[in-house]
Amino acid sequence: MAENYKTYTAFAGLRRIASGALPAVAEATKTVLDKGESAPVIVLDDETCRVIEIDFRGTIEDVLERLEKPATSHAGKSEPRGPGRPKLGVVAREVTLLPRHWEWLNAQPGGASVALRKLVEDARRGSESKDRVRQAQESLYRFMSTLAGNEAGFEDAARALFAGDRTLFAALIRLWPKDLRAHAEKLADGAFAQEPSPATART
Repeated sequence: MAENYKTYTAFAGLRRIASGALPAVAEATKTVLDKGESAPVIVLDDETCRVIEIDFRGTIEDVLERLEKPATSHAGKSEPRGPGRPKLGVVAREVTLLPRHWEWLNAQPGGASVALRKLVEDARRGSESKDRVRQAQESLYRFMSTLAGNEAGFEDAARALFAGDRTLFAALIRLWPKDLRAHAEKLADGAFAQEPSPATART
């Protein structure tokens, strides 16, 4: 899978319509809507679990054409860069430190800028795993809040999520509607930083 490949999931009420690339999900959702689907339909970004707004008016071709416009409207244009070293993507920002901090930074090989970049990169590498789990937890909670807020055990499941108790979380969502539970279990693989759940491993 390409690094920047994004996937989306559409739900009609608590029933999953489709998952995958946005055009395919939009087409499947449009087909369901044209058949008279009465339940509320939403499309979620699988990474963030934020709702994606799609204009489903007109034909399937109309819908897909509108999806393509944002991607092509800025083709060939580069983002403006601020001051700094443009070729490296370096951007100048104000940093406020105490005099002793500046003294230490300026004494480092390469000066303050190089030392700060090294410190930031070291901190990023050290917290990368925790940051991924935190972001996955926030995405899973966003999904739960959007679609499972009225389900039994929602609040306890949310507490188990942020407490890192995957066993309790799985038990609390066990009686949720099938598609809702399956998607929550899929998202849980990143939110608990443990081995995949048996249910997800079988899919």
